[in-house]
Amino acid sequence: MFERFSKGARSAVVTAVEEARTLRSERVDAEHLLLGLLRQADAGLTGVLAQAGLTREHLVGRLEAAARDRPLGTADAEALRSIGIDLDAVTRSVEASFGPEVLERAAAPKRRGWGGLVAGAGHIPFSPEAKKSLELSLREAIAHQDRTIQDTHLALGILRASGTAMDLVGGMAPMDRLRTRIKALLPRPCNRP
Repeated sequence: MFERFSKGARSAVVTAVEEARTLRSERVDAEHLLLGLLRQADAGLTGVLAQAGLTREHLVGRLEAAARDRPLGTADAEALRSIGIDLDAVTRSVEASFGPEVLERAAAPKRRGWGGLVAGAGHIPFSPEAKKSLELSLREAIAHQDRTIQDTHLALGILRASGTAMDLVGGMAPMDRLRTRIKALLPRPCNRP
């Protein structure tokens, strides 16, 4: 399916993987696909997304906050709390002694690539929601009778698949308005609603 992606849409997906690595995510999520789009798409699409509140700054902030909230995971924090250990207090103590974000730096193992160079490479899987977004972007292209998947199709696929995107834009009604505005950027009308 990836061969059907236009150069721009392919770049957005590759950028999404880079964003996931940069943000130390264990997988590529729908938010990373949106970040890839925001970095690679044309000004028309990024403007429409920004008007709906989908900006790079907002998405990065959300992903960074989620990463801070799960240093060991919610279940781990609850388990430690049950035996009298406050994970937040431990984190504050370690950061007071060794500096801010020391735990994040220590948690990121460096991988060795060819020639002994440190590489950020390594497979990062796509989440089920991200995979569904890519599949639905193909369906959007087919519905619009396009031979290639453009960044606009990718945006529509993400919005169709992603409960996260619905949360980001504020619910179903704003999501429908955003989809309508993105569809208006396409050169042909769609065969389906």
